[in-house]
Amino acid sequence: MELSEVIASRRSIRKFRQEDISADTVHLLLEAARLAPSGSNLQPWRFVIAQSPAAKEALGRCTPYKFIVKAAAIFVCCADLTVMTTRELRMGELVQEGAFTGVDIDMNDTSITTIPIVNTEEIKAYLSMNVAIAVEHIALKAVDLGLGSCWLARFDRNKVKEYLALNENIHPVVLMPVGHPDQSPKARPRLALDKLTLKTI
Repeated sequence: MELSEVIASRRSIRKFRQEDISADTVHLLLEAARLAPSGSNLQPWRFVIAQSPAAKEALGRCTPYKFIVKAAAIFVCCADLTVMTTRELRMGELVQEGAFTGVDIDMNDTSITTIPIVNTEEIKAYLSMNVAIAVEHIALKAVDLGLGSCWLARFDRNKVKEYLALNENIHPVVLMPVGHPDQSPKARPRLALDKLTLKTI
């Protein structure tokens, strides 16, 4: 499917046929996420894939959105908070790969190049933004494969962490049910571009 068609046809799917997806399909979705961009190439996304009925039922108890249980899989999309300690390594890899060769960058003005991210909540927010990019890659690849998905941020993160036995450095960001759509929603209302563009200068 052509990319513009994928973007235009993506919908939030909240009704699924109870039909499995293959391991190959899960791999394709994860590969799309793996290729997402991230700040300093930190690649903070980590995933748990719930496909068993027991796992889906357990995750369904962590959110008011009970429809997730009927999806073929639930992607628990998380941020690994420890990646902040790898920033120097990741930046070194970018330099080695020539990411900045011939690029006009002024790193001398530290007032605009040094953005401190010092506390846990700031780290969570920054890395969650990066995870969101990978999640959208999954959403678009799902459409390309004839599947549907839905972003869910309303869930009990502590319950999810406890059930999945995630360590303290893994922060759940999104629950994303993926499966075969059992609905064909209309395009949702969108603001006109002139409402979104503040100015052109």
